[in-house]
Amino acid sequence: MARGSKQAYTAKQKRQASKIEKSVEASGKSAETAARIAWATVNKQDGGGKLSGSGRAKPSAKAGSRRSTRATKKTRPKT
Repeated sequence: MARGSKQAYTAKQKRQASKIEKSVEASGKSAETAARIAWATVNKQDGGGKLSGSGRAKPSAKAGSRRSTRATKKTRPKT
C-alpha cells in the first residue's frame, strides 16, 4: 500500500473525513488544506486506519501501575 493511501480506512472514517473536509472548505481553506485537516482529525479520533488484528487494540488502563503519592510521602525521612 502506497504512502498516503486511504485504503486501510473504514467506510465510516471516509464519510467522517468527507464531511469534515466540506466544512473546512466552507470556512475558506483550500481543498488541499481541507483534506489534510480532515484526515488528521479522523486519525486523531480513531488512531488511524482499521483497528483490527492482534496487537492493534488500545492499551487498557491499569489501576495500580503507579505508586501513589501518599505511599511515597510516608517513606520519606523528615528533615
